[in-house]
Amino acid sequence: MSLNIADLSSATKSALAAIASAKDLNQLKVVKTEHLGDKSDLSKASQSLGKLAAEEKAEFGKIVGAAKSEVVAAFDSRLRVLETERDERVLVEERVDITLPSSKQPKGGLHPLTILTNEISDLFIGLGYRVAEGPELEAEWLNFDALNIPADHPARTMQDTFFIEPLDSKLVLRTHTSPVQIRTMLENKPPIYVICPGRTYRADELDATHTPVFSQVEGLVIDRGITMADLKGTLDYFAQSIFGPDVKTRLRPSFFPFTEPSAEVDFFFNGRWIEWGGCGMVNPKVLEVCGIDTKEFSGFAFGMGLERTLMVRHGITDMHDIVEGDIRFTRSFGTGGR
Repeated sequence: MSLNIADLSSATKSALAAIASAKDLNQLKVVKTEHLGDKSDLSKASQSLGKLAAEEKAEFGKIVGAAKSEVVAAFDSRLRVLETERDERVLVEERVDITLPSSKQPKGGLHPLTILTNEISDLFIGLGYRVAEGPELEAEWLNFDALNIPADHPARTMQDTFFIEPLDSKLVLRTHTSPVQIRTMLENKPPIYVICPGRTYRADELDATHTPVFSQVEGLVIDRGITMADLKGTLDYFAQSIFGPDVKTRLRPSFFPFTEPSAEVDFFFNGRWIEWGGCGMVNPKVLEVCGIDTKEFSGFAFGMGLERTLMVRHGITDMHDIVEGDIRFTRSFGTGGR
């Protein structure tokens, strides 16, 4: 616009009226663009000052500045009013009645296998053991060779073990937690008292009693004067703590490359003998690989499947219930929410 006092007065009145009539913040934002933006009449009046002679610029500059200040002041005042109205409206619309009963949300819970693992860990920690852990992706040497399992042993065939490609990487998904025992013996000097819980992997089909991913807990003791009697006493205490004080255990001769002599351990529960796991005295070859003097130290080891332990203890008949994540299963243990 050309600099005309009448037009400037009209633009000012129009801006003030538009500001006053704005009903909310969105309307006020539009008013600001139309009456205070770069293309508004007030802005064009300011731009026109540059075309005036120096003696006129000061006089008309005051008039334009006063008009713009009046509009800006009106805008700021209306903005505060509308913001206050918005805040008060939000307080009413979003008000929460804290006297209403709350809606209970289901709480998460530990899986029964985790609960059992923690229980067993606490049991052995109370006996002076410590919990040792290791990687699930393991070196083939630690998983087999160091445990006296030679290259032609059936457990090293593709039918039982998940080998990692490329095959010359010499990596496997551990088939037991025994590599943790090897790592422990390589890194620590006797006496050693550890349990090794964790996930393991074997090429089994998932059915009622098998799963390709399962949990184990293994125990290892290396000290002076350790005998099979110490192993039997430990297993008795373990079984009675998990299944009840009247439970009995028995050892049946067996063979494992990493123990000598070796045995299967069974326990008598609910009127029948149930196979539980393997055990035996640590093979001297395994001790020697780990740099332990077999003339001074001996030891025992044992290993049990946690799924089997859980199934027998709680009368579970199908492995699918344990591994499929159905919340109805965990609820039966008092976990997993309502």
